[in-house]
Amino acid sequence: MASESSGEIVVVGGGVVGLTTALALVERGRRVRVWTRDAVEATTSAVAGALWWPYRIEPAATARTWALRSLEVYEELAARGEPAGVRMVEGVQGETGLDEADAWLAGRVPGLRAATAGEYEGTGVWARLPLIDMPAHLRWLRERFVAAGGVVETHAVTGFAEVDGDVVVNCTGLAARELVPDPSVRPVRGQLVVVENPGIDTWLVSTDAAGEHAYLFPQPGGLVLGGTSEEDAWSLEPDPATAEAIIDRCAALRPEIAGARVLEHRVGLRPTRPAVRLERDTLPDGRLLVHNYGHGGAGVTVAWGCAREAARLASG
Repeated sequence: MASESSGEIVVVGGGVVGLTTALALVERGRRVRVWTRDAVEATTSAVAGALWWPYRIEPAATARTWALRSLEVYEELAARGEPAGVRMVEGVQGETGLDEADAWLAGRVPGLRAATAGEYEGTGVWARLPLIDMPAHLRWLRERFVAAGGVVETHAVTGFAEVDGDVVVNCTGLAARELVPDPSVRPVRGQLVVVENPGIDTWLVSTDAAGEHAYLFPQPGGLVLGGTSEEDAWSLEPDPATAEAIIDRCAALRPEIAGARVLEHRVGLRPTRPAVRLERDTLPDGRLLVHNYGHGGAGVTVAWGCAREAARLASG
């Protein structure tokens, strides 16, 4: 068998974590294939919001380190005008104090400040952060990976023993629950509504006293409204009553949303775990297995930080 440093690597999973990890590996000069059960456009990542912010991910301190490493990449992509679906957009992160944000973002996000009363009726911070159009970003990742010599193959994997790489990288998200198996991986269901944008060009994230979330993200295909965080819920069918409640919560924050034409309903299952699993393991036949899963609602936020760590682990 080829050595770890020279053998072929197979990344299992074609979402944002899998593709970013595969790209990080191929750009290190490795021979890499991605095995994905679903087309990139059909993965959970494709329906994400997706604002750069470490949401529902543990351990928090480590996640923030990964997030800041990813921030560097997204800022560079936006500045270069790459067709990667990444824009730097201003908005308000509600229920977050400036002191809390300053504790890890000070000096890293220019213009970070407390939101004014006119911007948000409550405690919040105003920031300019990456907002990522996920369908465009996933296409860009795949195209850049293939252009660098990588290969994407469609495979429904039932066990890592059937994966034929010299090194296997597990980026299977929620599917790791059965594949590893790892029962600590659980779904947190998120439902979104996309409406015609009535002219909103800033993002907003808010949580009310009852813990209900409301967020709105201006994306090229419309204004994305959310959302929900339903633990251990597996249904991928949009619920009409939930959609109506999402629109009502968002319209309470931005009245111009009321009556906006609905374009699309989306549902995704966040692969949540007590802590991200990013470590080396060994398959029964002795091959190296690297785990990189359990990113909850922050896959795109930490993708590059985790990808570079996984690439280092996979390269011995």
